[in-house]
Amino acid sequence: MPGKRAKGERLIEDALAALASALDEAGAPWMVIGGIAVIAHGVRRFTTDIDAAVLGDAISIDRLLEVLARHGIAPRIDNAAAFALTNLVLLVRHAPTGVDLDVSQAWSSFEHEAITAREKARFGRVLAPMSVPDDLVVFKAIAGRPKDIEDAEALLLLHPRIDVGRARRRVAELAAMADAPELVESFDAIAARVRRAVRDEPAGKGGSPNATPNGPRPRRRRSR
Repeated sequence: MPGKRAKGERLIEDALAALASALDEAGAPWMVIGGIAVIAHGVRRFTTDIDAAVLGDAISIDRLLEVLARHGIAPRIDNAAAFALTNLVLLVRHAPTGVDLDVSQAWSSFEHEAITAREKARFGRVLAPMSVPDDLVVFKAIAGRPKDIEDAEALLLLHPRIDVGRARRRVAELAAMADAPELVESFDAIAARVRRAVRDEPAGKGGSPNATPNGPRPRRRRSR
C-alpha cells in the first residue's frame, strides 16, 4: 500500500534525523550502516529500522545514552548499557516514531577505517554520514543473513568499482576473528555470481534488478 509505505518512510526519516542530531551533538565519529546506507547507495529495498556505528573509544555508553535521551531515543531492553558493554551494540528506540535503532561500538581496525572513509549521503530529506559501498559490502557479507547476502550482491553489481580483492581480505580478517570461515566461502559465492551476471549481461544493458540509477525506490521487505 503506497500510503502506508510512504508513512513508514517518513517515520524512518524522522528517526534518522533525531539520531543524526544526537550523534552530532555527542561529537564522536559515526556513520550509518545497514539497510539505510544500502538504500542511500541506490539499491531498491525497504527497511524498518536503523543501524549506526560509533567510534568505540570516542564516547562512553553512559554518555551516549544521555545524549540520545535528549533526542527522544531510549533503551528498548532492560539493562541496555550492560548489554552494550558485552555485545558492543546499544539497542534503543526513537519514542516518537517507534523506530528501532542499533548503535554499534566500532572497535575493529576495519570499522575504524570505514568510519574514516565515510561520506555524507541522503536518505529522503536527511543527509547523514554513511558507510561507503566498498565497506558496506563487507559489513553485509559479515552479517551473512539472506537479505544481507542479497544486499552485498546488489552493491557489487551497482558499484563495479568496488575493490573486490580488498573486500575479500577484510571479510577473511573479520571471519577469522569470529571463527566463521564459512563467511569467506559465502563472499566467494557472491563474487562468483556477480562475475557471471556481468559476463552474461547483454551488450548495452546494465545495472541490477535491485538497483536504479535514479536513486532509491524502496520496496516493502523487512531487513537491515
